[in-house]
Amino acid sequence: MHPTGDWLGPLPTWLLLWLLTVGAVVAFLWSAGRLVRLLRAGAPDPRFDRPWERLRQVVTDVLGHGRLLATRRYSGLLHLFIFWGFVILTIGTIEHFLHGLVPGAQLPLLGAWGPYRFSQDLFNVLVLVGVAMAFYQRLVLRPPRLTYNADALLILGLIGALMVTNLLAAGARIALHPLPVDGWMPVSQTIAGLLRGAPPGWQEALYRVGWWGHVLLVLGFLVYIPHSKHLHIVTAAPNVYLRSLRPKGELRPIDIERALENDEPVGVSRIEQLSWKDLLDTYSCTECGRCQAECPASLSGKELSPKYLILDLKEHLLHDEAARLLTRRSPTSGNGEAEAASGAAPGEPRRALVGEVIHDQVLWDCVTCRACMDACPVFIEHVPKIVEMRRHLVMEASRILPEWQKLFDNVEASGNPWRFPRHARADWAKGLGIPTLAERPDAEYIFWVGCAGSYDERNIKVSQALARLLERAGVSYAILGREESCTGDPVRRVGNEYLFQMQAQQNIATLQQYMPKKIVTACPHCFNTLGVEYRAFGGSFEVIHHAQLLDRLVAEGRLRPQERLAATLTYHDPCYLGRYHDIYDPPRRALEAIPGVRLTEMERHRERGFCCGAGGGHAFCEERTGRRINHLRVEQALAVQPQGVATACPYCLMMFEDGARAKEVYETLPVADVAELLERATRPAEASSAPPGARGEPSATPPTTQGEEQGAGQPLARRGPQDGS
Repeated sequence: MHPTGDWLGPLPTWLLLWLLTVGAVVAFLWSAGRLVRLLRAGAPDPRFDRPWERLRQVVTDVLGHGRLLATRRYSGLLHLFIFWGFVILTIGTIEHFLHGLVPGAQLPLLGAWGPYRFSQDLFNVLVLVGVAMAFYQRLVLRPPRLTYNADALLILGLIGALMVTNLLAAGARIALHPLPVDGWMPVSQTIAGLLRGAPPGWQEALYRVGWWGHVLLVLGFLVYIPHSKHLHIVTAAPNVYLRSLRPKGELRPIDIERALENDEPVGVSRIEQLSWKDLLDTYSCTECGRCQAECPASLSGKELSPKYLILDLKEHLLHDEAARLLTRRSPTSGNGEAEAASGAAPGEPRRALVGEVIHDQVLWDCVTCRACMDACPVFIEHVPKIVEMRRHLVMEASRILPEWQKLFDNVEASGNPWRFPRHARADWAKGLGIPTLAERPDAEYIFWVGCAGSYDERNIKVSQALARLLERAGVSYAILGREESCTGDPVRRVGNEYLFQMQAQQNIATLQQYMPKKIVTACPHCFNTLGVEYRAFGGSFEVIHHAQLLDRLVAEGRLRPQERLAATLTYHDPCYLGRYHDIYDPPRRALEAIPGVRLTEMERHRERGFCCGAGGGHAFCEERTGRRINHLRVEQALAVQPQGVATACPYCLMMFEDGARAKEVYETLPVADVAELLERATRPAEASSAPPGARGEPSATPPTTQGEEQGAGQPLARRGPQDGS
């Protein structure tokens, strides 16, 4: 049977198929070429290193659907059916076209191979199952994360029609001309059985309807893809391959001095200032809404939606700016820099990327927790784009929230966010016998206390608890004291790259005086900045978070938790410790080593942890819209009915205590750092009657920062006054 062996008037149908196929391919290539030219308008971004590592990720998350199946199994499964159906059935489609373009031609070997025929039958059905599941999800379940428009339903209808026409053609062909290999095609044989009662003329007509219907749908789909939301069919795999392999906590460095001296852009204010990979991200968005469903800002009712951030960038690129960018790079533009009319109507001013396309408040809402990025199945990078646009707002447009302007002023003036005097940075350690590096230059560890651990009344207790633990474990350590200054993390996340680099250069110079040293800190933000971000500025340091060190000291037997703390705790994963650095087990192991402690997990924990609301500079800024994120997180903790909350971040500690007060559970839901709980559990039995300074214990405790301690063996309860946030 040759489906193109007849004539359509004076035109042989095989020639008609050639004309249609070539026309569709040319239309697809023209559209694809336009999209590629727009990508080339973006800024350079090297993304081709470590090819084997990149290929492994493609195998895991494209072929294996790792991220899609990890959380939302229903959506992942339906997409798995459709994806693999297209992969397997593409071979059959090639055979389909080959049979029509070159009458009598067949794929060598495969045509008469039973398992191949079975795979075609099976995946036709699996794709139909996936399409039915997708229709059910969109028309009945209707999860709010999805975008509901006619385009999605049209694409699903086209996919379903492709499968139906394929099965119809196969069934009619078997009814007319059965072959021995057809025994491997149970579904098509069933259709053939239903058609055998029809006259041969009807069977022939149904075969041609199915065959030509499938061909025309494939060609129509090919032409439509570059203009639809399903462009990700083409771009998703390359986008995963080209994902960032830099450390998750590293932002793109800028030579800020050169940029300011040469009046170069700082940050992003125009679409072409984004990198070509950022633009590829916009092509690759599947509109699945997983980023939005994980985003604390979105879930708390704020304007930011990571999904619509990317879609608005795509709309701006393809419709507002495409004509200008394509004309600018065309050969007729002379030197390639001529500005042509944008896609806007004549006389209309161009829309500003920052402020109009992407509202300022959208950018300010982000807490930089990376939940969106970790949820995205195609590895779109939302947070770096937001920080780049924040840099423009701060460094060029000077549109800054008042609280963040105060933050900048305080850090610049006094080296901390609250403008406490520099000379008071080590006051928390007065009378505790803790040496500075100037006094103990051979210390194994530099204890980087951080701003909160040095000045915040609540977090001073954490610093003191960690100091006691280090003494008990026999760890040689010292502090920088007045030489320590803010790492610059909050000002960098807000967008003040200049002030961050000032702080970085100052701290790197200070630390390099005492090299080589290991650094331990109780702050995940300091941990990330010192260990990851300073490398781009010449500061390469070995940094460990205190939860990691305490876990190791317990495992080595240098800390022996013996005092029973009868409590069921839930542990809150700090974003900059867990999601940014994959440190989930050490703090949990340290807690579980305490006699009587039982851990119960919140619904959102570990990789799906929920931000406390302090990241991205929000520890120093009021939330102006929606609900407070820390209130949502406290509610999530209360849902598992713990007797207390443990964490390992000063910001998280402050935000949880603030939320507990707001929810009026401050007295019944105590919040403590891992170090505080472990310090209580390892306290020598005779400590209460021992003289100050005995067995490495601190010699004194400042009365203004340390309250009365609870008795040993008590359930988890608050120590000290209701200080904190």
